[in-house]
Amino acid sequence: MIKSFIQRGLESVWYQRHWGWVCLIPLELVFRLVVRLRRYGYAQGWLTSTRLPVPVVIVGNLTVGGTGKTPLIIYLAARLRQAGYAPGIISRGYGGQVSTWPCLVTATSLASEVGDEALLIAKRTGCPVVVGPKRVAAAKFLLQQASCDIILSDDGLQHYALARTLELVVVDGVRRFGNKRCLPAGPLREPVSRLAEVDLVVVNGEAQASHEFSMQVKAAMAVNLLTEEQQPLSVFVGQKVNAVAGIGHPQRFFSTLHTLGIDAQNFEFPDHHPFSPSDLQFNDSLPVLMTEKDAVKCLGFAAKHFWYVPIQVQPDANFDANFLTLLQEKLNG
Repeated sequence: MIKSFIQRGLESVWYQRHWGWVCLIPLELVFRLVVRLRRYGYAQGWLTSTRLPVPVVIVGNLTVGGTGKTPLIIYLAARLRQAGYAPGIISRGYGGQVSTWPCLVTATSLASEVGDEALLIAKRTGCPVVVGPKRVAAAKFLLQQASCDIILSDDGLQHYALARTLELVVVDGVRRFGNKRCLPAGPLREPVSRLAEVDLVVVNGEAQASHEFSMQVKAAMAVNLLTEEQQPLSVFVGQKVNAVAGIGHPQRFFSTLHTLGIDAQNFEFPDHHPFSPSDLQFNDSLPVLMTEKDAVKCLGFAAKHFWYVPIQVQPDANFDANFLTLLQEKLNG
């Protein structure tokens, strides 16, 4: 509860033009100095980056919170397979409490051990997935455990210890960069100028610049947690539901339901919230719609009125060709 309160307070400062960020400027200056010194250390070779024998594609963001990295990772894994690659995936495993890192994730792993995002990626892609707080160790373990010829890193843009072949940044098309201040005065992990150095910028929504690729999120079905029955989301149009989201930007999920005409009462939880049965007891018999990331943490106590909404992303028509061409150029270069 306290964490959620602090998160909402900071987001109001970052994204709603609240003057409160001024009070945080001294801390922001310290943060910016640390970021600059750290990058300088890697540039000078004082800090070491490890280059692996396979290409590494980073899918990250500049801001804290959710922007849509996970569904893009799932999309890229499928496209790479179609192009003849054998991708593997590494992730931080945020929220996981496994006793030994790094850890190989399977479709039967527990979200409480490996993290919700990593489990979702493993289920949706079928690719080998390894989680661990140290990206280099996770990537090396992945190569030991599976035959991969390319690695996708879910987040890790600022994890410079792992050398990368390509950098993709995902931008929230609605919130963008907020007040454009760095932590804690704003949502940025690095200054906006960092975008000039990355290879591709993908906007979750409508692109606003010529160098950006837009990415549209599509939601059409609901899947029952208990029976795996699938129903079109149109079935819920015009009826009341309880909508649950414990993701980085819950409003995106709620807005999707609202746009479809679903009368949802929204229940917002912190990102990576460890759901318990009491969280989903609303003293009514209304259907409960949740994100797929939240669903992997609720399977153990699922009820017949629990449904999750899987999403698909569709980047610009020319994104695939640009991504694969750029990757090949880097490998040949």
